[in-house]
Amino acid sequence: MRNTELLIPASSLEVLKAAVLYGADAVYIGGEMYGLRAKAKNFSPEDMREGISYAHEHGVKVYVTANIVAHNGDLAGIRKYFEELAEMGPDALIISDPGVFVIAKEMCPEIDIHISTQANSTNYGTYNFWYNQGASRVVAARELSLKELKEIRDHIPEDMEIEAFVHGAMCISHSGRCLLSNYFTGRDANRGACTHPCRWKYFVSEETRPGEYLPVEETDRGTYIFNSKDLCMIEHIPDLLEAGIDSLKIEGRMKTALYVAAVTRTYRRAIDDYKKSPECYEANLDYYRSEIAKCTYRQFTTGFYYGRTDENSQIYDANTYIKEYTYIGIIQKTDDRGWCQIFQRNKFSVGEEIEVMNPDGSNLQLPVLAMEDGEGNAVESAPHPKQEIWIDLGQALEPGWLLRRKEPS
Repeated sequence: MRNTELLIPASSLEVLKAAVLYGADAVYIGGEMYGLRAKAKNFSPEDMREGISYAHEHGVKVYVTANIVAHNGDLAGIRKYFEELAEMGPDALIISDPGVFVIAKEMCPEIDIHISTQANSTNYGTYNFWYNQGASRVVAARELSLKELKEIRDHIPEDMEIEAFVHGAMCISHSGRCLLSNYFTGRDANRGACTHPCRWKYFVSEETRPGEYLPVEETDRGTYIFNSKDLCMIEHIPDLLEAGIDSLKIEGRMKTALYVAAVTRTYRRAIDDYKKSPECYEANLDYYRSEIAKCTYRQFTTGFYYGRTDENSQIYDANTYIKEYTYIGIIQKTDDRGWCQIFQRNKFSVGEEIEVMNPDGSNLQLPVLAMEDGEGNAVESAPHPKQEIWIDLGQALEPGWLLRRKEPS
């Protein structure tokens, strides 16, 4: 078995720190340009320097995305950007465009290059091509099965790494190469500006009846013909590790710190449990399922890993998320009383029960005993987003731990 890495997305410095605390081996982030998540918060140069330094201090690697399909007007800026990255020292650049790849080799010779899933690498010949160009890793096309990945592993050099998505949103287009957004809105998904038209509701129009829109109904809510379920492989960690995959990648560079912490912690424990023994992993399957279900998600699928069957079909009949827990905040610091400072994300009140996520995988169910605002005034609730609040949960807790609340069923 190879030394498999858990790779986690981070949209901001706050989320990066949560990923590190809750068990990431590596994080991938984007700068303010040239990545495929332009609508994410992304990292300013200052935050990127701090994030790389923080991760490295904790033994965690940082990969920077620069995986747009570049046009002529992008190349000069990319060259300057890579010059700045060379000074910051991330562990790898994630690239899909051959022209950008050449610039990266010139400007960042000491930084590894990983080939993005956008490059659509579906066979071992392509992996060997990129290896011979100097890439150290290829992110597998999402359309590959585990059988195909094993075959790739058997036909590439031992020191070449395979990265594969194991959890998160799936794009309905082949390896994410979507043209719908650009066609409908002029915002190019392949340059980071996707408007997610795959999540829209569609109708049929008959050419001789302009203005009449006919619903194509699978249910009484309509149909969402381009939607995909979310990928979830938490119940199949043994197959992933035995396939020779080097990096298990979580999707979600637009997700909250709560989502990232919950998914990271669960996959971390599942990987570690299986490495202890298959029996340990099997004994904790219910725990993994229950913790993943506490994240915001759509319906789940195993994607293409086991071939296409009715049981793991990607298509589903709604575009709504399932949300069982609400994000309360992150403990920033504690005082001599043992009270915790947070900048709250959603309203909660004295007397409510809060779930505290311990990075070791356990959860603490604690009542909110008392609450003060930033000036020390007693308050009964925290109604304003990002308001400074001090709370008494009855016991000492650690900075960086996340708080959430279960929604009524």
